[in-house]
Amino acid sequence: MTALSSRPAALSTPSTELPILPNIKCWNVEDYQKLREFGILDSDERTELLAGQIVTMASQGRPHVIAVQLLALQLDEFLRDKPYLVRAQHPIQLDDSSEPEPDIAVVEGNILTYTDHHPYPKEVLLAIEIAETTLKKDCETKDKLYAKANISEYWVVDLKHRTLHIFQNPTAQGYSSHLILSEAHKISPAAFPELSLDISSILPPQK
Repeated sequence: MTALSSRPAALSTPSTELPILPNIKCWNVEDYQKLREFGILDSDERTELLAGQIVTMASQGRPHVIAVQLLALQLDEFLRDKPYLVRAQHPIQLDDSSEPEPDIAVVEGNILTYTDHHPYPKEVLLAIEIAETTLKKDCETKDKLYAKANISEYWVVDLKHRTLHIFQNPTAQGYSSHLILSEAHKISPAAFPELSLDISSILPPQK
């Protein structure tokens, strides 16, 4: 395992294809967790591991916070008596080199299911990102990582344009289905077709 006696390479924001450059240290999930455990990563700086690169996460504006809460509350209410858990802004482990922190993940089991690991792709029914300033990364980088990990459904809530991007049918190259709906529509997750959400109800009200 890589020695952890020094700070990692500079944190970076990935390009759409997340190229692996020869002079960039690529981290695995085990190393990344050790960096957190030993306090080498600043605990006040939100980061996630994407394709071996430690990436700083965008700060959360008020609309972002509100959208996460609105969506989490509705999903929690629907899933209250079901064997599923809504995780808000907690890690999921896609593979040995990616541990993103989606804004919402609906996963199998309950809180105690994940005492010894973060959810793996086979346990994730739906991953959701809220895009306030990160639409390009969420729709052109993270979508490929989630698809490659075989996450069956991925949503991106675009706060600026008040739309919902729905990605389905994952392949090794990306999702083969990408639908964009306006706030006038309703949506049902593929895993829960009986749940109908008004897209407008997960968006902060306009002033």
